[in-house]
Amino acid sequence: MIVYLIHALVSIFAVLNPLGIMPSFLAMTAGHTHDEQRMIARHAVIASFFILVTFLLIGNVILNLFSITIHAFRVAGGILLFGIAYDLLHAKLSPIQSSVEDKVSNQDIALTPLAMPIIAGPGTITTVMALSAGSGSAGAVLLDRWAAMLDVFVAFSIVLAVTYAIFYYAPQINRRLSQTQLNVITRLMGFLLSIIAIQMAAEGLAGLFPVLVGR
Repeated sequence: MIVYLIHALVSIFAVLNPLGIMPSFLAMTAGHTHDEQRMIARHAVIASFFILVTFLLIGNVILNLFSITIHAFRVAGGILLFGIAYDLLHAKLSPIQSSVEDKVSNQDIALTPLAMPIIAGPGTITTVMALSAGSGSAGAVLLDRWAAMLDVFVAFSIVLAVTYAIFYYAPQINRRLSQTQLNVITRLMGFLLSIIAIQMAAEGLAGLFPVLVGR
């Protein structure tokens, strides 16, 4: 359980990349007071929490509704995450993570685009849903599925708490970290995410084509 929790924590942290999205947060809240920035950060993280909890709980229902196997979802998720990782390796945000760089109105900024799609975007949602299925087969024991979901819940709760802390102190962090240092961190997250993406896709392919691994 601890090993899977660490795996989930690293995966979600890498795809969300709180330090990488911090400049976007600062750009969209420019002109706001520190108190307003912190209020927006709090509302965005809370909204992201409920979005991820929703997909954690009903993710399998969605897959079953469209007759999608978890193996196919892992392959698709791996491809999606690798696309994000590729952009991070080049020290830039993926369009999947954020398609908005301009300032938006104060009343909507916390929910859109901060909560969705910057924090709880397609990449993060895909990671949460794929990890919640556990590392076993689709017919895994129900207890194992609930244990995996608990690990994922704890993992993204921790990552969201870290994200809020980074947003809370974003102006101070931005003054202390140079663009070069931010680029190094972003590339490191991209490298980790690329490995996670390939592993996720490999597990999916093994499930779809068991003959490839001699199952």
